[in-house]
Amino acid sequence: MRKLKVAIIFGGKSAEHEVSLQSARNVFDALDRSKYEPVPIGIDKAGRWLLGDGSRFLLDADDPARIALAASSDEVTFAPESGGRLSQVAGRGEAPAGAAFAGGAVDVAFPILHGPLGEDGTVQGFLRLAGIPFVGAGVLGSAVGMDKDVMKRLLRDAGLPVADFLVLRAGEPRPGWDGVVDRLGPVVFVKPANMGSSVGVSKVRSAAEWTAALDEAFRWDRKILVEEFVEGRELECAVLGDEAPEASVVGEIRANADFYSYEAKYLDENGAALDIPAKLPEDLALRARELAVRTFRVLECEALARVDMFLRSDGGLVVNEINTMPGFTRISMYPKLWEASGLPYPELVDRLIALALGRAERERALRTSR
Repeated sequence: MRKLKVAIIFGGKSAEHEVSLQSARNVFDALDRSKYEPVPIGIDKAGRWLLGDGSRFLLDADDPARIALAASSDEVTFAPESGGRLSQVAGRGEAPAGAAFAGGAVDVAFPILHGPLGEDGTVQGFLRLAGIPFVGAGVLGSAVGMDKDVMKRLLRDAGLPVADFLVLRAGEPRPGWDGVVDRLGPVVFVKPANMGSSVGVSKVRSAAEWTAALDEAFRWDRKILVEEFVEGRELECAVLGDEAPEASVVGEIRANADFYSYEAKYLDENGAALDIPAKLPEDLALRARELAVRTFRVLECEALARVDMFLRSDGGLVVNEINTMPGFTRISMYPKLWEASGLPYPELVDRLIALALGRAERERALRTSR
């Protein structure tokens, strides 16, 4: 059988660029070379799509603090309805069109992108226009999962438990700290509405911290969330599938700092202790898994997601957020949760590609015109 050409699209313009590079390295290494031919396409911080050269598409790949996208002279793109055929950007690069990738078209894309302009439906819409099957949620699920405000409102309206929150927008009057305390309590989290990996997130306990936290969050987004602090254990559950999504075992994060920061997630292997599976009674673990699947369905997700939640001391569960393209680094929870559930990393990647191809086939069977 012909090997499937898998475009691993990574990098991007978001603050989670380096996280995406780490994820891409792991996905590249996990692809079964007897079935797949990886085609690395790195998006640099200026937004250029660069065709990678074999396994040399990253610099300092083993160092999370220094990892970087290798330079490439071959800038490429997909045209609408190209059927996966790569085109070199006119006037860019030194190699003739197609020289770096003689195979022409790709069969499926794995957009291992995190954050805005990658995980928010933009690239997903682009790939749909190009007619390329892709791993992960579609346009709607990706956009909803990225915007924490919209996500929480949909979950709340569906009757799922979420923390109380306020939404602030750039250019509008900022509420005073005393009013926030009256509404949400003496400790709150401030975070950009459209960002992940704890970028721009602050834990606030005073008026002085309040002003600085707002300034920091508004550096990253024009809409921010102020959430009540939920005292409880941090649980995570991975979901996989389309029409019949399945939940993994439940994991627990025990951060070795004030909260689970960017550094703890991606730079410091000792930044948090991970209990996989979490030490929970069987009935509670089942409730968490069921809540993860319900969250996945309410938010119109597909293929994969990681659902983060809190477990209160009274046994109540609270959904914190969903990640429609969670990290795939060597210390990321999503692949670790599935490995503990009996699905090793290479088989997980295989399942995700199969889901992408299956969805594309179902969509092709639908009528799009009269």
